[in-house]
Amino acid sequence: MPLNTAPNLARPDDFYEALIDMHRGLDDAASQAVNARLILLLANHIGDHDTLVEAMQLARAAAEAPTPA
Repeated sequence: MPLNTAPNLARPDDFYEALIDMHRGLDDAASQAVNARLILLLANHIGDHDTLVEAMQLARAAAEAPTPA
């Protein structure tokens, strides 16, 4: 299954608001833990190893990219 990187959220603003709400009131450790749990739940839902590895590689590459000035 190829990774879909095109915009694909039906309600992106609502998703972003729900994501922020999920973190509201959590300290850094709890916020990191809830992010990890969400990643594992979504990875389980996707299920395809190659798709997940591609997503991890893209996320890592973005983290290593120089920030624009």
